[in-house]
Amino acid sequence: MPASNSFAIGHQDIVEAAARLDGFAVRTPLLENALLNERVGGRVLLKPEVLQRSGSFKFRGAFNRLSQLTPEERRGGVVAWSSGNHAQGVAAAAALLGMPAVIVMPSDAPALKIANTRGYGAEVVLYDRWTESREAIATAIAEERGAATVPPYDHPQIMAGQGTVGLEIAAQAQAIGAVPDDVIAPCSGGGLMSGVATAVRHSFPDARLWAAEPAGFDDVARSLAAGERVENAAGQRSICDALLTPTPGALTFPVMKDLLSGSLAVTDAEVKAAMAYAFTVLKLVVEPGGAVGLAAVLTGKLPAAGRTVAVVLSGGNVDAATFTDALALSS
Repeated sequence: MPASNSFAIGHQDIVEAAARLDGFAVRTPLLENALLNERVGGRVLLKPEVLQRSGSFKFRGAFNRLSQLTPEERRGGVVAWSSGNHAQGVAAAAALLGMPAVIVMPSDAPALKIANTRGYGAEVVLYDRWTESREAIATAIAEERGAATVPPYDHPQIMAGQGTVGLEIAAQAQAIGAVPDDVIAPCSGGGLMSGVATAVRHSFPDARLWAAEPAGFDDVARSLAAGERVENAAGQRSICDALLTPTPGALTFPVMKDLLSGSLAVTDAEVKAAMAYAFTVLKLVVEPGGAVGLAAVLTGKLPAAGRTVAVVLSGGNVDAATFTDALALSS
């Protein structure tokens, strides 16, 4: 069933987003690997958004938002805040649509993500994620320049764009005669998870929908348990730089509360092992935040035996040092 009208998005919003993205976003494949299926005793369908334009699913939401700006708004450009993947997605979308972009990024973001964002032509403003507010900095810049803001997850147009990942999973699974029992995706603020859940539930009403989070940043799991949004404790650290938001979004959480079966947390060590497995067995480069769902399956936290499980690999923008560290586990 589609999400109710009380939610920020519904299935039709995602269908319309897919039409806007047609010809711009990559329709990433749904992959299957015999060795992975044998290991877990089930059928695993992998959605590699590592192959998406800008290296992650974030391009989808960014382009959906930017493509709906008026000509006057486009002249003012856009301002976004991000640890890296949303930054690159917005920068790539802005370049395609011919508008200026300013991205507020944490100074400790992976150097690759900062360099790639600049490479798309965006202006990067660095901040200290532990002492400064990225939203405050971005809002001030937007007001000064007359630019439109592009939130990383808590916006209907962003959520609908990310939901096209789920729309494709549903169509591709149906095309091969597969019926997912479970669908799991990385989750931070919830833009991807709320969109995927909305799209998948429309086509597969009996599928269980799961978020995956880094240990110490399991705010979605704790929010679902509490029935309201809760925050992560201050001072936590994780290699999953893409998944470190303090709390689920005000718009995304109601969707997740309604549709999700739960959220599963994985450790940094489990994430590294999943990254190494993805590279050595699946031949895919997956960043830490993009590998949390796969880690949940490989560790059995999401049992796959006798089941069909769709897993979103949300991004592949990992710096060499982090990737080398993860690969050392497979040597």
